[in-house]
Amino acid sequence: MRLNRNTIITLIILIVVAALYRVIPQRPMGFAPHWAMALFGGAVIKDKRLAFAFPIFSMFISDLLYHLLYINGLTELAGFYEGQLLNYLLFAGMTVIGFMMRKITVVNIAIFSVIVCVAFFLISNFFVWYGGGGWARPHTFQGLMMSYEDGLPFFRNSIYATLAFSALLFGAWRFFSVRKEKVIAG
Repeated sequence: MRLNRNTIITLIILIVVAALYRVIPQRPMGFAPHWAMALFGGAVIKDKRLAFAFPIFSMFISDLLYHLLYINGLTELAGFYEGQLLNYLLFAGMTVIGFMMRKITVVNIAIFSVIVCVAFFLISNFFVWYGGGGWARPHTFQGLMMSYEDGLPFFRNSIYATLAFSALLFGAWRFFSVRKEKVIAG
């Protein structure tokens, strides 16, 4: 993706919209665009710094909004919490997975969308269990499995969201790329 003024403005708008969407009350937990943004950034944005910044900055803005809502008693979810740095590192990892998508096809987008969800689910729930977070499951294999079971509702929604938002991001990117090529050729 070539960076010009319109592209940068579009990315900023996407970051803000995704951040605002994430703090909508009663939104299904885990149903957010950020994993799709990380995958898209890694697969499409050539400037690696911007590819990482795209989803992480959006997460930071939404965490800041959550924190402001929390401070004002409008939500029970704190925006900033212990262990949050790990989530940001995991989002960076999801961007790296996007770097591995050599060819952007519908099948690859679907496969990589599922891969980022599975990777995030396995790693994040492992660290929640290891760190004693969540319901402080025992440090046994059974406790780890219980931690994974606790995350299943989020996992299911993350797959649906990542597939939907990946289709939207990659579809829009493809639509505007083809449209631009036609304008240049025409």
